[in-house]
Amino acid sequence: QVVDELEGRMSQGGVVVDYHGCDFFPERWFHVVLVLRADNSRLYQRLQSRGYTGKKLQDNIECEIFQTLYEEAVLSYRKEIVHQLPSNTPEDLERNLDQIMQWIEQWMKDNN
Repeated sequence: QVVDELEGRMSQGGVVVDYHGCDFFPERWFHVVLVLRADNSRLYQRLQSRGYTGKKLQDNIECEIFQTLYEEAVLSYRKEIVHQLPSNTPEDLERNLDQIMQWIEQWMKDNN
């Protein structure tokens, strides 16, 4: 139902999807897939500060350790469109934004 609901919007292009998984989104929707990665000690502190405890905290840390979302993305889409970006510090976030803007600008040049 999610895919059916989004199909019209996605077919128009120019859409960013922020989701913690990807195995049910069709590859045709995406030109690039970004997987944000975090150092486990920083991630642990970040999640604790958000109130994560017990199994939820453990599951999220294990997911990062085992690269679960990255592996899911590589299995779901062509490897050449899947990229990992560090997400540890405010500086990482700034660099990621710069990189994403460069990708968007290049895509627009190549496709318009």
